[in-house]
Amino acid sequence: MPKSKRVRVVALTQTDKKNRDHKSSYIEDVRDAINSHDSLYLFSYDNMRSSKFQNVRMHFRETDMEGKASRIMLGKNKLLQISLGRTAEEEFSENLRHVAKLISGSVGLLFTSRPRDEVEEYFSTLSETDFARAGFVSPRQVIITPEMVASHPVSMVEQFRKLGMPVEVKNGRVCMIPGIEQHVLCKEGQVLSAETCKCLVHFGIKITEFKVSLICRWNSSDGAFEMLE
Repeated sequence: MPKSKRVRVVALTQTDKKNRDHKSSYIEDVRDAINSHDSLYLFSYDNMRSSKFQNVRMHFRETDMEGKASRIMLGKNKLLQISLGRTAEEEFSENLRHVAKLISGSVGLLFTSRPRDEVEEYFSTLSETDFARAGFVSPRQVIITPEMVASHPVSMVEQFRKLGMPVEVKNGRVCMIPGIEQHVLCKEGQVLSAETCKCLVHFGIKITEFKVSLICRWNSSDGAFEMLE
């Protein structure tokens, strides 16, 4: 396992002592995790949901055959970069600077001693559809048909109208107004409003995908760095 290049004082931005101590503690936690596990993965995530990502955390919280539990850290990109080291002179261990340079946007780090094939197989199949939230860009067009509308109770008519749906009540059933055979709820590339998202939920249409993808891997035994995407 490559030794840490040196124990150094990390320069942090000027702030109060409490925040400074918190940042130093976080950096120490990251470096302890590096020293305690066989490999490090940088991953990205799309359409984060706390409840869904909790399943990922719980999966890796289980101990491996050696009794080691993996760790996941995310949400503090700058501190993660500082912890790993952004240059050859600063990096905590050999080649970690390559990982640090890729830390941007919605990403996190997984520290684990589990077998490589087990980790990568888990993430390759990790995908789950979900309801969209306001501000999401629709990946496809969604069309509402008269049959879909008719399956809802009459009590939903006013709510559908408030959401922009061209509906009415006829013979005790919800239907499209005359002359309209279908309603385009959203188009591909459209930024969804809160109202549109409510409609999608009413019709049980899930158009977002919660997904975690591995970006790169770093091996602690020899400092080997490898891109995975």
